[in-house]
Amino acid sequence: MFKDKTLLITGGTGSFGNAVLNRFINSDIGEIRIFSRDEKKQDDMRKEYNNEKIKFFIGDVRDAGSIKYAMSGVDYVFHAAALKQVPSCEFFPLEAVKTNVLGADNVLNAAIEAGVKKIVCLSTDKAVYPINAMGISKAMMEKTFISKARSVDGNKTLICGTRYGNVMASRGSVIPLFISQIKNGQPLTVTDPDMTRFLMNLDEAIDLVVFAFENASPGDLMVKKSPACKIGDLAQALKALFNADNEVRVIGVRLGEKLYETLLTREESACAIDMQDFFRVPIESAELNYTKYFNDGNALIGSMQEYNSNNTHQLSMDELKEKLLSCKYVADELKLWGNQ
Repeated sequence: MFKDKTLLITGGTGSFGNAVLNRFINSDIGEIRIFSRDEKKQDDMRKEYNNEKIKFFIGDVRDAGSIKYAMSGVDYVFHAAALKQVPSCEFFPLEAVKTNVLGADNVLNAAIEAGVKKIVCLSTDKAVYPINAMGISKAMMEKTFISKARSVDGNKTLICGTRYGNVMASRGSVIPLFISQIKNGQPLTVTDPDMTRFLMNLDEAIDLVVFAFENASPGDLMVKKSPACKIGDLAQALKALFNADNEVRVIGVRLGEKLYETLLTREESACAIDMQDFFRVPIESAELNYTKYFNDGNALIGSMQEYNSNNTHQLSMDELKEKLLSCKYVADELKLWGNQ
């Protein structure tokens, strides 16, 4: 479906954008556009890939004009641009709204106007039962794309989304922190050893987005089933892989953190369609009919269970080590560690 097509990635200089490039650069895709506000990272990527298929656009999703300019002639869009750091969003919640909600709306409007065939908006488990500003803003982003999907012709522009758990070694995540602490001989700072988190590598994150492009209907939210682990076990697994004896220091749960993350609410589980390795949450067909909000109900919801990092498959220590070794960042760091 991507043969000779033009793909735009917002926030394309991040971990996700680089993973998409690695997946598609040697395919028969026509052009990949990297849209971001980080000129230094764009220049680094330009030198690293040195490929005429890649075009770079400086801009910000907050600026409707800049995204409109980059959208001209685009067939498909991965919308990954976001403010993702929980503490930053807590201190500056309106900045999260400007990027994660209003920015997403700008991208959607530009895509619809340009006649883009399909757009996938990337969301996060933190949008489910959100307790922090980052999660709340991403939850509103989901509501925004679902609302837009209802109002446009899906045969012209299909709008859908994905929701995924923690991507291993992505910017600001705990694995690079633990590895840095191991290498510097510092204690590994664990919030709560029994805290659980979903784990997926970047390739699996790309698999989810590609699956959404190939299978989603307008307004769908696609979720990849993922295993999980305890944060305490994650620290021990990394210590074992690096043959390290660092102390593990429990520092307590930080502001805006949950003990476990959720990928599907109980309400979503009641209507989700099981697609083997994925869940598909179809759009609620309420349109502007308020009957379902006041008169009708769903008796199934009361018997359903949310899908969270406590009731999914829990990785054993051997499975966790294998999962970590599948992460390129961890494998590369281990090689550097072994060469010291």
